[in-house]
Amino acid sequence: MKADGKQPDISRRLRELALKMGRPGNHLSRLTAREKRLERFCVSGGGVFYDFSRQRLDEDVMALLFERAESLGVRRRFDAMVRGEKVNTTEDRPALHTAFRRFSPSRSGAPSPADGRDAGPEIEALKDSVRAFARDVHERRIKGSSGKPFKDIALVGIGGSHLGPRFVAGALEAFSETGTRLHFLSNVDAYGFEKTVRDMDPESALWVVASKSFTSVETLANHRLARSFMSDRVPDARRHFVAVTAAAERAGPDDFFRVFPIPDFVGGRYSVTSPAGGVPLSLFLGGEIFERFLKGAGEMDIHAASAPAPENAPLLAALVSTWNEAFLKYGALGIIPYADPLSGICAHVRQLHMESVGKAPAENSPGTGGPAGTVVFGEPGTNAQHSFFQMAHQGRPFPLEFIGIRKPWALKFPASYRGVAAHQELWANMIAQSLALAAGRKGEGPAAFFPGGRPSSIIVIDSLSPENIGRLLSFYEAKTVFEGFLRNVNPFDQFGVELGKKTASGIREKIRRRNETPGPANGPGATGDAEDFYIDMLFQTDPFEKGPFSGAGEEEGA
Repeated sequence: MKADGKQPDISRRLRELALKMGRPGNHLSRLTAREKRLERFCVSGGGVFYDFSRQRLDEDVMALLFERAESLGVRRRFDAMVRGEKVNTTEDRPALHTAFRRFSPSRSGAPSPADGRDAGPEIEALKDSVRAFARDVHERRIKGSSGKPFKDIALVGIGGSHLGPRFVAGALEAFSETGTRLHFLSNVDAYGFEKTVRDMDPESALWVVASKSFTSVETLANHRLARSFMSDRVPDARRHFVAVTAAAERAGPDDFFRVFPIPDFVGGRYSVTSPAGGVPLSLFLGGEIFERFLKGAGEMDIHAASAPAPENAPLLAALVSTWNEAFLKYGALGIIPYADPLSGICAHVRQLHMESVGKAPAENSPGTGGPAGTVVFGEPGTNAQHSFFQMAHQGRPFPLEFIGIRKPWALKFPASYRGVAAHQELWANMIAQSLALAAGRKGEGPAAFFPGGRPSSIIVIDSLSPENIGRLLSFYEAKTVFEGFLRNVNPFDQFGVELGKKTASGIREKIRRRNETPGPANGPGATGDAEDFYIDMLFQTDPFEKGPFSGAGEEEGA
């Protein structure tokens, strides 16, 4: 989208305010002491509470950030997304992941893609087929080829086909009463496969192979490995494999007894609520739990699309992140969930943000200074406090997002120490870290000095219910989309991922030829070409004993 004429002036004023925020009078210890600071810089909507009162900003900054979002048409573009317009401009298609959450801007049905066809019936049919399949598996109408019910569900997929479902499965594991176990196989490293099948009964195993394009080398290689493994151990291996893909023609009937389509208007990292996540999660959690999860996501979708900007939680979070990244020049963001079941959210949001926003803005995007995106990382609290909070308090600063759960899960073994329950201990640490990072502390000597001024936000959901996990997922998806629009990048493509794949293709062919015809090529380092150097190292017998530059010499198997 072309930025309007106001953008250069708004960006200039924001850069001036960023410098102003560095003055002692605007230290976070001073900002947080201002009257009604917390009340003015927190919102609640869509089932999520968002507190950004300990961010390095004030009313003047927020006013300009709102003005910038308006001039970029950010909310109009989000509305166009949920209505099915072709917001994924580089790939010329809609981005309709929200349609699987029963969200519609009207009550007439699901939104329609820009090509004019109504997506509603297609989406409902897909959801019905996933629901019916999971029910048939749980009620043992669909079983393995030797007659045993399916107990081990193995999801074979990478990137968006892996990280999102893994996050949700971990968050809602306590709700699963299906009697199934869910395994994840993503990396092409054979060790992962061996670990997956180590305690698996092949006769009770169902493999879900998920790949939107069905061209991901890692997924196809793992499928071949799993197929070979199963063929030696069950009467009919095909009866143990289903596929989830947007390229059904590539998932042949000889390999899979069911193929669940993914519409091409759903991107991989946004596909958790589509069949890509729906099939494995419904098999693991049960259809009812998955439906509750979808319902919560849909509620946050409605909030993100309809709430005014000053009350819109994911939009506010996106504005704060853009302010931190583009104007205050922070290069990283830590996500710290104070709940062990949420440990998978860090990896999921890392992919969601870095693959969506980590791009070069359009040439007509003025004032934000170069490539976009933030390095996202994280670890559950309080583990994180004993891992990298030394740097958070005294080293190079970076913003943090704390995620708190108000109500603890009803555990079989409630714990307390010194009169404080375990869940309350987590809550105390979350509050303490946010306050300490902002205020800092004077100490005796440099080693005991904490400068403070370290920004953080707190996100709170009421409990770890399926609805709340759906709300949290949708919150981060909407935040990511808003950030992409604010940075004037397309948050739905991923050409940087494709570059590495294409480069690997030529190297893979060289390795294949060496496998067929053993023997040295040019010798390690002979051409000075890094590609040949490392291929030769792979085939050397003892490269570390003799040194990688010792000559073409012997090769393993030669």
